[in-house]
Order: sequence, then C-alpha cells, then structure tokens
Amino acid sequence: MRAWTIGRIAGIRIRVDWTWSIIFVLVTVSLAVGYFPVVFPGLSAGVYWGLGVVSSLLLFASVLAHELAHSLVAIREGLPVESITLFVFGGVSQIEEEPRTAADEFRMAIVGPATSLVLGGIFLGVYLALLPASGPAAAVAQYLGIINLALGAFNLLPGFPLDGGRVLRAILWAPPATCGARPASPLWSARASPSSSSSPASPCSSAATF
Repeated sequence: MRAWTIGRIAGIRIRVDWTWSIIFVLVTVSLAVGYFPVVFPGLSAGVYWGLGVVSSLLLFASVLAHELAHSLVAIREGLPVESITLFVFGGVSQIEEEPRTAADEFRMAIVGPATSLVLGGIFLGVYLALLPASGPAAAVAQYLGIINLALGAFNLLPGFPLDGGRVLRAILWAPPATCGARPASPLWSARASPSSSSSPASPCSSAATF
C-alpha cells in the first residue's frame, strides 16, 4: 500500500493510505448533501459542508481509536506492533506476532469493538444532552454515535476477518495452546481485506469497519 506516516502514538507509526481520501470525499459529500440536510433541515449549505468535513475527520479518529485499542492490548501482551494503516476499507494494525494464548487473542479481539461501542454511547449521550436543540453539534454527535455503534456491532459478527471471528476462535481454542499449535492467521481484520507479508512472523492485522 502507498501510505504516508502522519505521526506516532505510543511508539506505533500511524499511516494513511492514499485510498483513504476516497472514503473521506464520499463520506463528506454524502453527509453534506444527503444526511444532514434531511436530519437537520434549515441550515446553510456552508454549515452542511462544514459538518461533513468535521464528521469525516471524527470518523477517521474513531477508526483510529478502534485500531489503537487492538494495538495497545497487543503491546501489553508483549507483541510488537509495527504500524496502524488507515485505508479505503477501514484500518489495519500490523502486529508482528500471533497471540500466544486464547486469552491474549480474546482480549486483543474484543477491545476494538468494545472501544467503538463505548464511543458510540458517548456520542449518543452528547446528542441526547444537547436536545431539544438541533444545532450542528447535535447533528455531528448523532451521526458519530450511530456509526460507532454500527461499527462495533458489525465487527462482533462471528466470522473472519472480523473481530468477532477472532473472539469465537479464542473461545473455541482449548488451552494450553500456543501460536504454533493452531493454524496461523495472516491478518487481524474487521472490515479490512486481508493482506500478505513476507516477514517470517505471521502478521496480525486488525481493522475496524464502517
């Protein structure tokens, strides 16, 4: 992937692939032209476009938070994390080793959707706190609450490459298993398509979907 490093968080490189711009434009346009004018009518076109841009940036931050949660738990479990890359389908955490135990995999998998669900609850709480006002802040909070709850729920579906598939495998993975005692899984993915790596260690990638 052709991606640019935009910074580091907790020593993890944060990268943005050029394809993310596609999602940024599509989300911004759909919100400014379709969603916000219908849900919160009566505002100016400039306000709608501003809301679209702000919401897209906060969506970016929400996906990053989902991926960062996976990566921070992986680091706590002693697994090296190379980077987090955001791209057209969401995000992927480049974790250089497989989880060593079922408990490690469960914690690493569940924390992403849990983060999205918590964010969704916070944003909806802000939206409800702002009612009965229907201004720009309420519009953005409502959208981000809905999208984060949907993101968390979708990623809990019990199928690969979603986080829910990892959770299910961890539950079915009988201890004391080790990484070498089960089939290697090339990626952690929740909304992202699998990618390959030429490194000896099998990478795990985790992606949040939106």
